[in-house]
Amino acid sequence: VQLQASGGGLVQAGDSLRLSCVAPGRAFSSYAVAWFRQAPVKEREFVAAVTRGGGGTVYADSVTGRFFISKDNAKNTVYLQMNSLKPEDTAVYYCAADYSFSTSNDYQYWGRGTQVTVSS
Repeated sequence: VQLQASGGGLVQAGDSLRLSCVAPGRAFSSYAVAWFRQAPVKEREFVAAVTRGGGGTVYADSVTGRFFISKDNAKNTVYLQMNSLKPEDTAVYYCAADYSFSTSNDYQYWGRGTQVTVSS
């Protein structure tokens, strides 16, 4: 499964961005999808995940109430709406997919990341 993440960019603190993750030719309904991020000299960390059907979500404490993950199985796309961005949200964001829903980074399929930079 090839995943393609997009939507990153350079924004100011307090702004919003929406990231997208698509899997061309694949039925996203078969997979749970998660977003992870990795800042310079830091380990990759979990951000948010959504179940195969899209009805269940979980978030890291650091983004709860600001980030929202959603899944459109008809469009084979998962979104990460990021609001009230902070400089500490600066990182490369990755989407990942797996048959199992979890918050750990052992997802089977990974896309290339998209850079999000938040200036103060």
